[in-house]
Amino acid sequence: MMYKCATQGTMSRMTAAGNLKKLLVVAMLLIGIGGNGQMQPLKVSANKRYFQTKDGKPFFWMGDTGWLLFVKCKREDVTLYLDTRKKQGFNVVQAMLLHDFNNTKNAYGDWALENFDVSKPAITKGNSFSDSLQYDYWDHVDYVVDEAAKRGIYMALVPTWGSNVKSGKINEQQAEVYAKFLAKRYKSKANIIWLNGGDIPGKDGYAVWEKIGSTIKNFDNNHLMTFHPRGRTSSTDWFHQSLWLDFNMFQSGHKSYAQDTSSKERRHFGEDNWKYIEEDYAMEPVKPTLDGEPSYEDIPYGLHDTADGYWNAADIRRYAYWSVFAGGAGFTYGHNAVMQYYNQGDKDASFFPRQDWKTGLMAEAAGQMRHLKKLMESYSYFDRMPAQELVVENGEKYERVLATKGKNFALFYVYDGKEFKANTRYLEFIASKGNWFNPRTGTKEKIPAFKNKGVVSFNPPGEKQNGNDWVLILEK
Repeated sequence: MMYKCATQGTMSRMTAAGNLKKLLVVAMLLIGIGGNGQMQPLKVSANKRYFQTKDGKPFFWMGDTGWLLFVKCKREDVTLYLDTRKKQGFNVVQAMLLHDFNNTKNAYGDWALENFDVSKPAITKGNSFSDSLQYDYWDHVDYVVDEAAKRGIYMALVPTWGSNVKSGKINEQQAEVYAKFLAKRYKSKANIIWLNGGDIPGKDGYAVWEKIGSTIKNFDNNHLMTFHPRGRTSSTDWFHQSLWLDFNMFQSGHKSYAQDTSSKERRHFGEDNWKYIEEDYAMEPVKPTLDGEPSYEDIPYGLHDTADGYWNAADIRRYAYWSVFAGGAGFTYGHNAVMQYYNQGDKDASFFPRQDWKTGLMAEAAGQMRHLKKLMESYSYFDRMPAQELVVENGEKYERVLATKGKNFALFYVYDGKEFKANTRYLEFIASKGNWFNPRTGTKEKIPAFKNKGVVSFNPPGEKQNGNDWVLILEK
């Protein structure tokens, strides 16, 4: 693909100062100076539960699944997507570098690989800026990464989707060459996170995943890495002890309680994504964990049949607060149309999207995730821990109340607006201040004077019904 920087005639009319400025901007983008700005690589916190920037500042992972970003979006679409997600408070985008080997080309028609061989990335040689800029698939990836960095967004890169490995399109030798290419190309970019795997059980192509993980780490020790697994599984199922795996990720999946009945699945958690956190949280060595793919907003229950309805904003909020309060280091949101950048009439659409991706960008829950991020950043960060001992006579399924606490605060999430009891004996402070936090709006309602010793009942505003969700905030 050829992009013209300027024709010779245009060049002759431009001022020397203008020429120099343009060339400097292009050069800076290519070497990653302007693109990365003041961003810092992420690292695991000292207590191994959360993330922080290199200089020690807390980092709450608020992710979005933009799986086909590099394939479906031109530059103007990239700008629209990143600008919108930045305004909505997202700071991580999960995207796959290679989708289907036989059809991995971008919106400009540039192919990612030579002869569909992962060990042969299609790289344009001999770029020249005197007249034109040769632009290939990987240059477009670089452009997206740098544009994300300008907006303070980290790119969680999936080297290859799992189906390519499962189908035998990549072996260990090819994987090693490709992983080395990726590591060397992106090790100097501050806003990179590696997502090995790609919607697949780790046992399918285990040796290839180990090769990709270990090779990238060997050549790029600057960035965190995890594994994105199949639905209703976690990276802990195969790779918790792997040296390349810095934190865990699970996919709680898209099935409802009624649909999650397969005897082939080890876990029958249904919508209880907090149970994955509890399992991962208890493992040694200690590593951060988070839900990297819950049910997407506006996707059918179970993905493949619209008869049971679509997941809505209230469902997504529940997944987010449940998993974070259970001990998660963050949360990844997703929208059915956005993750595949669906446009009306696309013949390759999956999972029955009901709107185009640009409309989906403004979906209800997408605009509400910022409230969770802001809430978690409002209190002491690294001392926070799960606190289910605070909840008396807890319920099951939608009746479940999830609690978390720090040195001077405690938070309780209730999904259905029911009255519940808290045992203040297990607080590390005397609660003298209480508020109801609205996950839909991010606003607070002050609670009048309340009993602050022993078992205390709290009744959220509004009627008891699913989706009338609230966070009780108790503070010193």
